[in-house]
Amino acid sequence: MRAWRFYGFGDFRLDEVPVPELRPRHVLVEPLCVQPSVTEAQLAFGIPTLAYDRVKRRLEAEAPIQLFGHEFCARIIETGPGVSRFKVGDRIAARAKLPCEQCALCRSERSYLCRKGPVIGFDQPGCFSEIALLPEIALVKVDDCISDSEGACLQSLSDSIAAVETAGIQIGDSVVIYGQGSMGLECLQVARISGAGRIITVDVRDESCRVSKELGADHALNARNCDVVATIRDLTEGNGANIVFECAGGSAKQGLAGTQTLRQAIDSVQSGGKIIGVSWFGGPLELDVDLLRERSLRYLFPDISTQAHLEHTVRLVASGRVQLNSTITHRLNGLEAVPQAFEITANKGKYQAINPAQVVLNAG
Repeated sequence: MRAWRFYGFGDFRLDEVPVPELRPRHVLVEPLCVQPSVTEAQLAFGIPTLAYDRVKRRLEAEAPIQLFGHEFCARIIETGPGVSRFKVGDRIAARAKLPCEQCALCRSERSYLCRKGPVIGFDQPGCFSEIALLPEIALVKVDDCISDSEGACLQSLSDSIAAVETAGIQIGDSVVIYGQGSMGLECLQVARISGAGRIITVDVRDESCRVSKELGADHALNARNCDVVATIRDLTEGNGANIVFECAGGSAKQGLAGTQTLRQAIDSVQSGGKIIGVSWFGGPLELDVDLLRERSLRYLFPDISTQAHLEHTVRLVASGRVQLNSTITHRLNGLEAVPQAFEITANKGKYQAINPAQVVLNAG
C-alpha cells in the first residue's frame, strides 16, 4: 500500500509500505477523509508545539516513520479476533489518546485519567495511508447522517466538548472565546447549547468573524478594528466575562497569536472567573501568577477527551445541534494532496482556511 512517511521535519514522502498485519482487538480500515490537525501541521515543518521533543526523538531514532493523521473518518474492511462492537462496512472515527490498560488507573476502571498509553498518529500510524490499523478501544461509529468530511472533524470536536465541560458553564454565564478557528468555533457552539448567555468571540480575520456570527456569537470582534479588552468590558457592564476560552495562542510563524491573547484573556475575565487554556504555546511562557492570585482567577486546562465525549460528539452533530460544514473550507482529492493539506493547515490565514484542509481519499 501507499503511505506518507516522514524522513525528517519538512521531509515527507509517499512510499510503498507493507499493509499492516491485523491484530487481536484491532481493525483494518480504509480512510475516507483525513485532515492534519493544526498541531500536526506545525510539527510537520518543525515548529515547536505539543509533542515536539517526542516527535524529534522518533525522527532521529526511527525515520522514516508514518506520522500524524488522527483526525479522520474511515471504513472498516476487516476485523481482528476479539472485536465485538464493529463490523466490516462500519464508518468510524477515533479518539487519539489511548489508555495503556496496564497502570493502576486502568486497572481500577479510571482509564480516562491515564496518560501513559499511545497516541494515534504520534506513537502509532494514523490515517495518511491507503489502509490503517486501529485499536477497537479508540473507535466510535459515525452516524449515517454525518458526512465523511464531518466525520473527520469529530475528534477535534470531542476535545472542544471536553474544554467546555471543564469550564463548568452555569446558565447565563457570559463567555468570551479568543480565536475562531475550528476549535474556537466548536467551543462557541458547545458553550451555547450548554447554557451560556452572552457569547463574545474574537479573531483577526473577517471570514472567521462572519462564520462566528452565523454560528451563534452575539458579538464577533475583529481585533484589528477595536480594543478588544475595552469592548468586552463595555459589553459586560465593566466586569469582564465569567469564562474566557483562549484558543488563539501559539506560534506567530504560523499566524497564531503568540502569548498576546492569553494576556488579553486575563484582562477580559472578571475577578473570580475562569480562563480555559485550549492553545498549545510550544514552550515556556512568563505569567504573572500574583495577578491571578490577587484576582482569584482560575486558569484551567481541558480534561482529556474520552469515549463518552466522542460518543456525545456524534450525537451533537447527527442532531444538528453543532454545525461543521460551514467551517470546512478546503477539500482536496487523493493521497497525493497530503502535502498541500499540511501547507494550507499550517498557514490558514494565508489561504483563508478555517478548519484544517481535508483530503478525500474514498467516497463514503
